[in-house]
Amino acid sequence: MPGLIGKKVGMISVFGADGKNIPCTVIEAGPCVVTQVRTVETDGYAAVQLAYDEKKPKHTSAALKGHFEKAGTTPKRKLVEFPADFAGELSLGDTLTLTDVFTDVKFVDVVGTSKGKGFQGVVKRHGFSGVGGQTHGQHNRLRHPGSMGASSWPSRVLPGMRMAGHMGDERVKVFNLEVIKLIPENNLLVVKGSVPGAKGSYLLILD
Repeated sequence: MPGLIGKKVGMISVFGADGKNIPCTVIEAGPCVVTQVRTVETDGYAAVQLAYDEKKPKHTSAALKGHFEKAGTTPKRKLVEFPADFAGELSLGDTLTLTDVFTDVKFVDVVGTSKGKGFQGVVKRHGFSGVGGQTHGQHNRLRHPGSMGASSWPSRVLPGMRMAGHMGDERVKVFNLEVIKLIPENNLLVVKGSVPGAKGSYLLILD
């Protein structure tokens, strides 16, 4: 199995073998339920669909209720497909836990959605320095982008210019995070470093 769905709990620090204090992220990984197994014969591609995090039935559509009942499980909040051929290995209703996937794993990749920062200017969004000092009649332009191009040609702003705009709230993948500790009784995975997203946000933990 290539991975699990999880949730960011928060950050802590632990002391390593050399006595150094290591910043770590605690992730609640699973348990996840197999709600669909796709095969090349029936669906045109091979994948397994996992579901995670309990959801009240009254907040679930009738179609999804039937989907979960077919797998013999209660409604879940997060559904993710992992592309791979698991025909014969996994079946509907199987539960995958932390120890099933990450027992002997030393490094993992984590995918999440970064924190949204709204509409930001060029200084925060792209690291611009601003226009500079207030000489030659300049006023209130310290954090402005400055010139964006020529005048007579091309007489327009070219596509792809670094400008102010929406920042954050993007899919971010962090590679090769070291696994510090597994806490199976609480479904907790402790990895070295930070992962994208706010506390409580969903993550994909990939082997």
